[in-house]
Amino acid sequence: MTVQHAEHDGPLIPKPPLTLPALRQAVAAVAPSRLPEFFEDMQNAFVQAGEEGRVVPIRMFYRRWGVVVEIERHPMTARRLHEAERAVDSEHAAVRDQAIREVGEIVRAAHREVEGG
Repeated sequence: MTVQHAEHDGPLIPKPPLTLPALRQAVAAVAPSRLPEFFEDMQNAFVQAGEEGRVVPIRMFYRRWGVVVEIERHPMTARRLHEAERAVDSEHAAVRDQAIREVGEIVRAAHREVEGG
């Protein structure tokens, strides 16, 4: 999967299926600095699933990283999210409030897209 840089907010890569190989490849393409976090989360999810005897932690891992990829594969969306995340630390209440709304909107939209809606 090769990332092509674009001037618009078109996706850098196609939307990957929520499988371990596809998500690993997608994270490597759109957010390579987050691969250590991806692998740590993966390990924790699989350990938790084994300890609990259920697959919910694995499904949540797939969904979480599907959302990360959905945001990061759209450069303008990712930029807006990261700017809003920084603004959450503003000393101005109005700036913080707007940043919190922006983060929420972006993340909710990504969740809807990952859910197929």
